[in-house]
Amino acid sequence: MKYLVQLKDEERTQLRALLKVGSAPTRKLTHARILLKADQKGPGLHDQLIAQALEVNPRTVLRVRQRYVLDGLEAALDHLRPQRFKPKKLDERTEAHLIALACSAVPESLGHKTWTLRLLADQMVELGHVDAISHETVRVYLKKTS
Repeated sequence: MKYLVQLKDEERTQLRALLKVGSAPTRKLTHARILLKADQKGPGLHDQLIAQALEVNPRTVLRVRQRYVLDGLEAALDHLRPQRFKPKKLDERTEAHLIALACSAVPESLGHKTWTLRLLADQMVELGHVDAISHETVRVYLKKTS
């Protein structure tokens, strides 16, 4: 096993107290049980046995072990992950161009009576507002502005 769980005495006590109270979210309680069963000072069960005993997927056991070893007890219990930063596809100015385009009439040369998401995406590229944009991104931005 790559990620060996070795709980400190105070962590073990904290986990047992959490389970005794039993008022935490189910996922948190399950993760606490996984950590107690995986503890090397205790029974130190194999992932497959832990998964069967707790009726969870073995991958869940592996991820909880991994999170405990790499990020600590709180991260393993609360399912905390660092949020990935996704840069915006459009800045405010380009977003305004998209909204203005969506509110305008469709040119007859395009052969449609109303704008489609794909037409709007193609037109934004053609007008040079963006290098590339998907119809799904157009949908997300238009939905945001209603």
